[in-house]
Amino acid sequence: MAEQTRVHVIRHGEVHNPSGVLYGRLPGFHLSEKGRAQADAVAAALAGRDIVAVIASPLQRAQETAAPIAAKHDVPVDTDPDLIESANFFEGRRVGPGDGAWRDPRFWWQLRNPFTPSWGEPYNEIAARMATAVDKARARGTGHEVVCVSHQLPVWTLRLHLTGSRLWHDPRRRECGLCSVTTLVYDGDRLVDVEYRQPAAP
Repeated sequence: MAEQTRVHVIRHGEVHNPSGVLYGRLPGFHLSEKGRAQADAVAAALAGRDIVAVIASPLQRAQETAAPIAAKHDVPVDTDPDLIESANFFEGRRVGPGDGAWRDPRFWWQLRNPFTPSWGEPYNEIAARMATAVDKARARGTGHEVVCVSHQLPVWTLRLHLTGSRLWHDPRRRECGLCSVTTLVYDGDRLVDVEYRQPAAP
């Protein structure tokens, strides 16, 4: 058996977003009080692991989620832009059911193709950059464990890609809760298992 490496891919915690907009890649969206508690919970859950590096998306909410994990292992939070949130045409707008951008006919053209999707970064591009980020993390932590902190859609798209599933999907069926941990287990460079847990769940 080759040397085993684990890459823990974590979704950030709850975000302070009183206006209810799709914040996407906008700056200034930080963790809520609950989100900070979730980050502390996932840090505690990983405290006993052999983690040698913590790498995060450049967005504030991911950096704040990564910070307590890194502190537990006495390593810095490194940044990888490949872990960033997906780009989205509706960024900064309200997109909830019954209100906001969905009801404006001027925006319907953006909804024409859910398989790409037409309203944002293509799923295949998200999968490619996330796979690159994980490959870099795995190589860096060979024989140990590494944490990557990212965002819901990128994490779920990565999982679909690595397990050979189709990339377009129903967002309501994503198994990727706040501060959830999707662990990729490798023997050498071969993925042998995918584990999922929610240490910060109520």
